[in-house]
Amino acid sequence: MLLTSLIILLFWNHNASSFNLEDINLPLEHIPYFFNSFPTYAESCSKDVNCPYTSLLTKEACWGYDTSNCRKNNSYHVRPRCPGDHKGWVKTKEAQYETFYTQADFGYIKEQIDELMVMCEASVPDDSSLECSKYLRFCRGRNLMLNFTGLIGRGDNLRYKMDILGPRQIGGHCNFYADRLMKEAEHMSALQSWGPEFVNFVKTPERPIPDGKCDIVIEKPTYIMKLDATVNMYHHFCDFFNLYASLHVNSTHPSTFSRDNNILIWETFTYTSAFKDTFKAFTMNPIWDLKRFRGKVACFKNVVFPLLPRMIFGLYYNTPVIYGCERSGLFHAFSKHIIHSLKIPLHVRTNDKVRVTILSRGTTYRSILNEEEIIRELLKVKEYHVERVVYDRNVPFTKQLEMTHNTDVFIGMHGAGLTHLLFLPDWASVFEVYNCEDPNCYSDLARLRGLKYVTWTDKNKLVQQDEGHGPGGASHAKFTNYSFDVKEFLRLVEICASYVRQRDDFKNFIHASVSRDEL
Repeated sequence: MLLTSLIILLFWNHNASSFNLEDINLPLEHIPYFFNSFPTYAESCSKDVNCPYTSLLTKEACWGYDTSNCRKNNSYHVRPRCPGDHKGWVKTKEAQYETFYTQADFGYIKEQIDELMVMCEASVPDDSSLECSKYLRFCRGRNLMLNFTGLIGRGDNLRYKMDILGPRQIGGHCNFYADRLMKEAEHMSALQSWGPEFVNFVKTPERPIPDGKCDIVIEKPTYIMKLDATVNMYHHFCDFFNLYASLHVNSTHPSTFSRDNNILIWETFTYTSAFKDTFKAFTMNPIWDLKRFRGKVACFKNVVFPLLPRMIFGLYYNTPVIYGCERSGLFHAFSKHIIHSLKIPLHVRTNDKVRVTILSRGTTYRSILNEEEIIRELLKVKEYHVERVVYDRNVPFTKQLEMTHNTDVFIGMHGAGLTHLLFLPDWASVFEVYNCEDPNCYSDLARLRGLKYVTWTDKNKLVQQDEGHGPGGASHAKFTNYSFDVKEFLRLVEICASYVRQRDDFKNFIHASVSRDEL
């Protein structure tokens, strides 16, 4: 295994000459973490008079997973808080904090890294290699062969399939630990692990690339992804979040944070989504699908199989968040990474009004029937700047993010649009008007992002239009519309606004904005 690690290191060093500081795709606040992870690049920057990051070289900073001597006060600057009671969950406050950190923060990344096991061990540089975390949630390999000849005649409707590859259609020349791999193939579901693919792994008698066994060789690093529902922001961002987390699990080389790579979607549908611009945060190249390789044997010099959207006890969708804790540095870092990569601006303010944004639903269900009346009353509050927005296909996604990122109080009914809360400023509040009997979904997401969360609690002050017409005729609170008591609505908005006004970061931002405007 030591030899495999050495060969991987040699491989990366061989490719390091093609990576420059200009290729780093990180927010300015994340650069110190990069330099501390890769000191050679910090040294290069210190010797370059044109390096724009020289002021960041002396700051000690570590993500929290990258070194064994990463002290807590040097770890990622946004850390969990656990103000809630720990009784009934764990025995101490320290254990409560550590549980949350491992469940939902950079501690989860460290756990995946610590669990990495060599499945396919290289003996010489041209050999193949493969290592995976427990249950084959995350894998990465080198010089791997994937045989897609079995896709001929299967049509263009392959999605969520567990038989894209058959026996012996994935493999490489290496010392293959078959028993070890099969032991980790317990989570056999399309979006839970890479088990359905890697149970077909085989040791090849020849080295696929140097021995000419490939119809096509992919030189650039490639991320192969199995996607959740791309029409729904909440579910699609499970994909994007886990891809970001996988960059950290894979961060053995600085090019991890470069966008010069390939992304291959594990289906034959041509990828499209209202949220497709988010991929620009990860790659500068076109998104591939399996049609590109149909009928071919493809070999990948460097390939990553990222964390998946519906892993058991995974990140985001199935995250088991311990009671009483909030604010994940990993979720914060993801938010900043997307905002930076997509160049979403934070506008300078001309006054100290709290910006209140109401996300209006243009859907059959979960509309606010007296929305216009509520907005009229909100507009009368001189301390608010109120906007009603509709986030649909007529509004480019990056424009949606811009509106969200410049919001202080974000208001909406239960629905995927509330996923926008991930990209609110740190001081913001979220008002989920009514959770429609799904109390944890967006409250947990707000808690992970570290935002103030408020929702309707007095059912005597709302009117449900009817019993709700769910699938199969069953009644459900998600399948109807509502009217809300206006005074109670305004009271809850003011709770959110008061929280914002009390935040030092909000006050500092307003002060800096107004001072700049006066200049």
